[in-house]
Amino acid sequence: MQLSQLAEKLSSPLWVLGTDTDVGKTWVSSHLARAWAASGPVTYRKPFQSGVPDLHHPNADAAAVVGPGIHVESHVILREPLSPLAAAEAEGQQLDLPGTLEWMRRPWEGRLLCEGVGGLMVPLWDRHHFLSWATDLAWPCVLVARGGLGTLNHSMLSAEALMLRGWRVEALLVNPGVDGSHRAAAKNAELLQRFLPFPVHLLEGP
Repeated sequence: MQLSQLAEKLSSPLWVLGTDTDVGKTWVSSHLARAWAASGPVTYRKPFQSGVPDLHHPNADAAAVVGPGIHVESHVILREPLSPLAAAEAEGQQLDLPGTLEWMRRPWEGRLLCEGVGGLMVPLWDRHHFLSWATDLAWPCVLVARGGLGTLNHSMLSAEALMLRGWRVEALLVNPGVDGSHRAAAKNAELLQRFLPFPVHLLEGP
């Protein structure tokens, strides 16, 4: 399925989450944001960004998403390309997780699209990972997964973790572009649909 076809079926606010790092969350976010922006303003929020010095750095996720009608925001920016916990410790910081929740809840313009960081349980601070923190917002999500070997296990574990915490998962998006085998991705998407109670889509492009 093309993301432009899926976009209008999705809720706002919406999280774009991943089964792991580098599975295509930002690529999905950028195309969903552009599809939404065709019919009105979009606010994109990235609460935690590591590996860049500022929001406007070309490697920042916001730089890949920004466009006409899309307002991009990021709250915690850390220089080291590590998990938020490890990157914050390297800078001698302690993340203000309640404060970041309040930042996420601020009013927004148009539709709200939020992007997670790494996989679902990437550590944010002692005894706090992303999933435990973001569950307080009670916003639905799409889950992005790689297409190749290992995705069945990662996808089902991630889906189960979300559902056990009461999340509404609107779709699992299998991204064949991560590992390059469209045939394997198509078969894995078919198998995942047999096990999961929400739609599974094989991504075909924007």
